[in-house]
Amino acid sequence: MPPVRIGARGSPLALAQAHEARNRLARAHPHLAEPDAIEIVVITTTGDRILDRTLMAAGGKGLFTKEIEEALQEGRIDLAVHSMKDVPTRLPDGMEIAALLPREDPRDAFFAREGQGLDDLPAGSVVGTAGLRRQAQILERRPDLRVVPLRGNVQTRLAKLAAGEVDATLLALAGIRRLGLTDRVTRILETEEMLPAVAQGAIGVEIRTDDAATRALVAPLDCADTAWRVTAERAFLAALDGSCRTPIAALACLEGDRLTLTGKVSSPDGRIVFRKESAGHRTDAALLGTEAGMEIAALLPERFLCL
Repeated sequence: MPPVRIGARGSPLALAQAHEARNRLARAHPHLAEPDAIEIVVITTTGDRILDRTLMAAGGKGLFTKEIEEALQEGRIDLAVHSMKDVPTRLPDGMEIAALLPREDPRDAFFAREGQGLDDLPAGSVVGTAGLRRQAQILERRPDLRVVPLRGNVQTRLAKLAAGEVDATLLALAGIRRLGLTDRVTRILETEEMLPAVAQGAIGVEIRTDDAATRALVAPLDCADTAWRVTAERAFLAALDGSCRTPIAALACLEGDRLTLTGKVSSPDGRIVFRKESAGHRTDAALLGTEAGMEIAALLPERFLCL
């Protein structure tokens, strides 16, 4: 049989996620444990090529998925593995997320050359980050700090920190764990300090909607708890038209069948903040996310979402 082809970006983290998906497939289907039964196809995306400006300035969500989805549509790969926080809420026609792997810790990790947390940084310290969400929440808590763009993969950003280009930076703890770099973390930020990006820590498997064979292959990989949580968070993002350049954060948690959702929308400078908490049964995940997003949207000043 021809190998199952997994499409992924070429960064160390993206490849770690692709290998995790491959290993789970091999455990679920013994015939895929054979050598060469699964092939990982590396695809360079627009997001990988643009390193001189923030992703929002370059066009926002979709820059890390576009070329991979084109390969999927053209049949050059059978499935794609994505960080779900990079996946737009609207997928291309004929595409679907068929499985979500068990979610890693969604919190952010803080790295600094001195001090133990954001509150310990001296006034005027430079914090590097690639995203508006972190920028807004940093400035909300510490308006005396200076936030600058910091692009590149995990290793590149940590190297820039070590070289003194910035005094501190933040990265997703999930990626740090998958790369085995937890010993480098200065401090894990609780969600009260830094609410995560939508679907942070979740890995999604995308397939062609008409590919029933691949859907059956990836079905055992799907984690129901992760799916409910991600559904609520992405519904919140979709209700706010998250393609616009506005800092949006959300986290859904499960305790039994009870799902709680915290959503947050900020101005880039952190001066204006809207926060919403809601709860309900896990099967109402999409409704909870949509209603929370719409409630905040109704409170926002005109054009706030697209500033």
